[in-house]
Amino acid sequence: MKVYTYSEARQRLSEVLDIARMEEVVIKRKEGEFFSVICKTSSKSPFDIPGIETKATTADILDAVRESRTDRTEQVIPADG
Repeated sequence: MKVYTYSEARQRLSEVLDIARMEEVVIKRKEGEFFSVICKTSSKSPFDIPGIETKATTADILDAVRESRTDRTEQVIPADG
């Protein structure tokens, strides 16, 4: 763990961030406060999934979407009673 004063950290911010990729960096202020700098990896989106191979064309997909929307609007809901 590396420790920098506030002034050092400010002057060497790029270095501080590079080191924080591998280990915790502590910054100490004059008043005695300590702050930790750690690297956080970004989490992947749940929608970030690999694609699939298909023979469907864009036109095929759009036709299927239109058809599914048409089917829903044409459905008749029976009345009770």
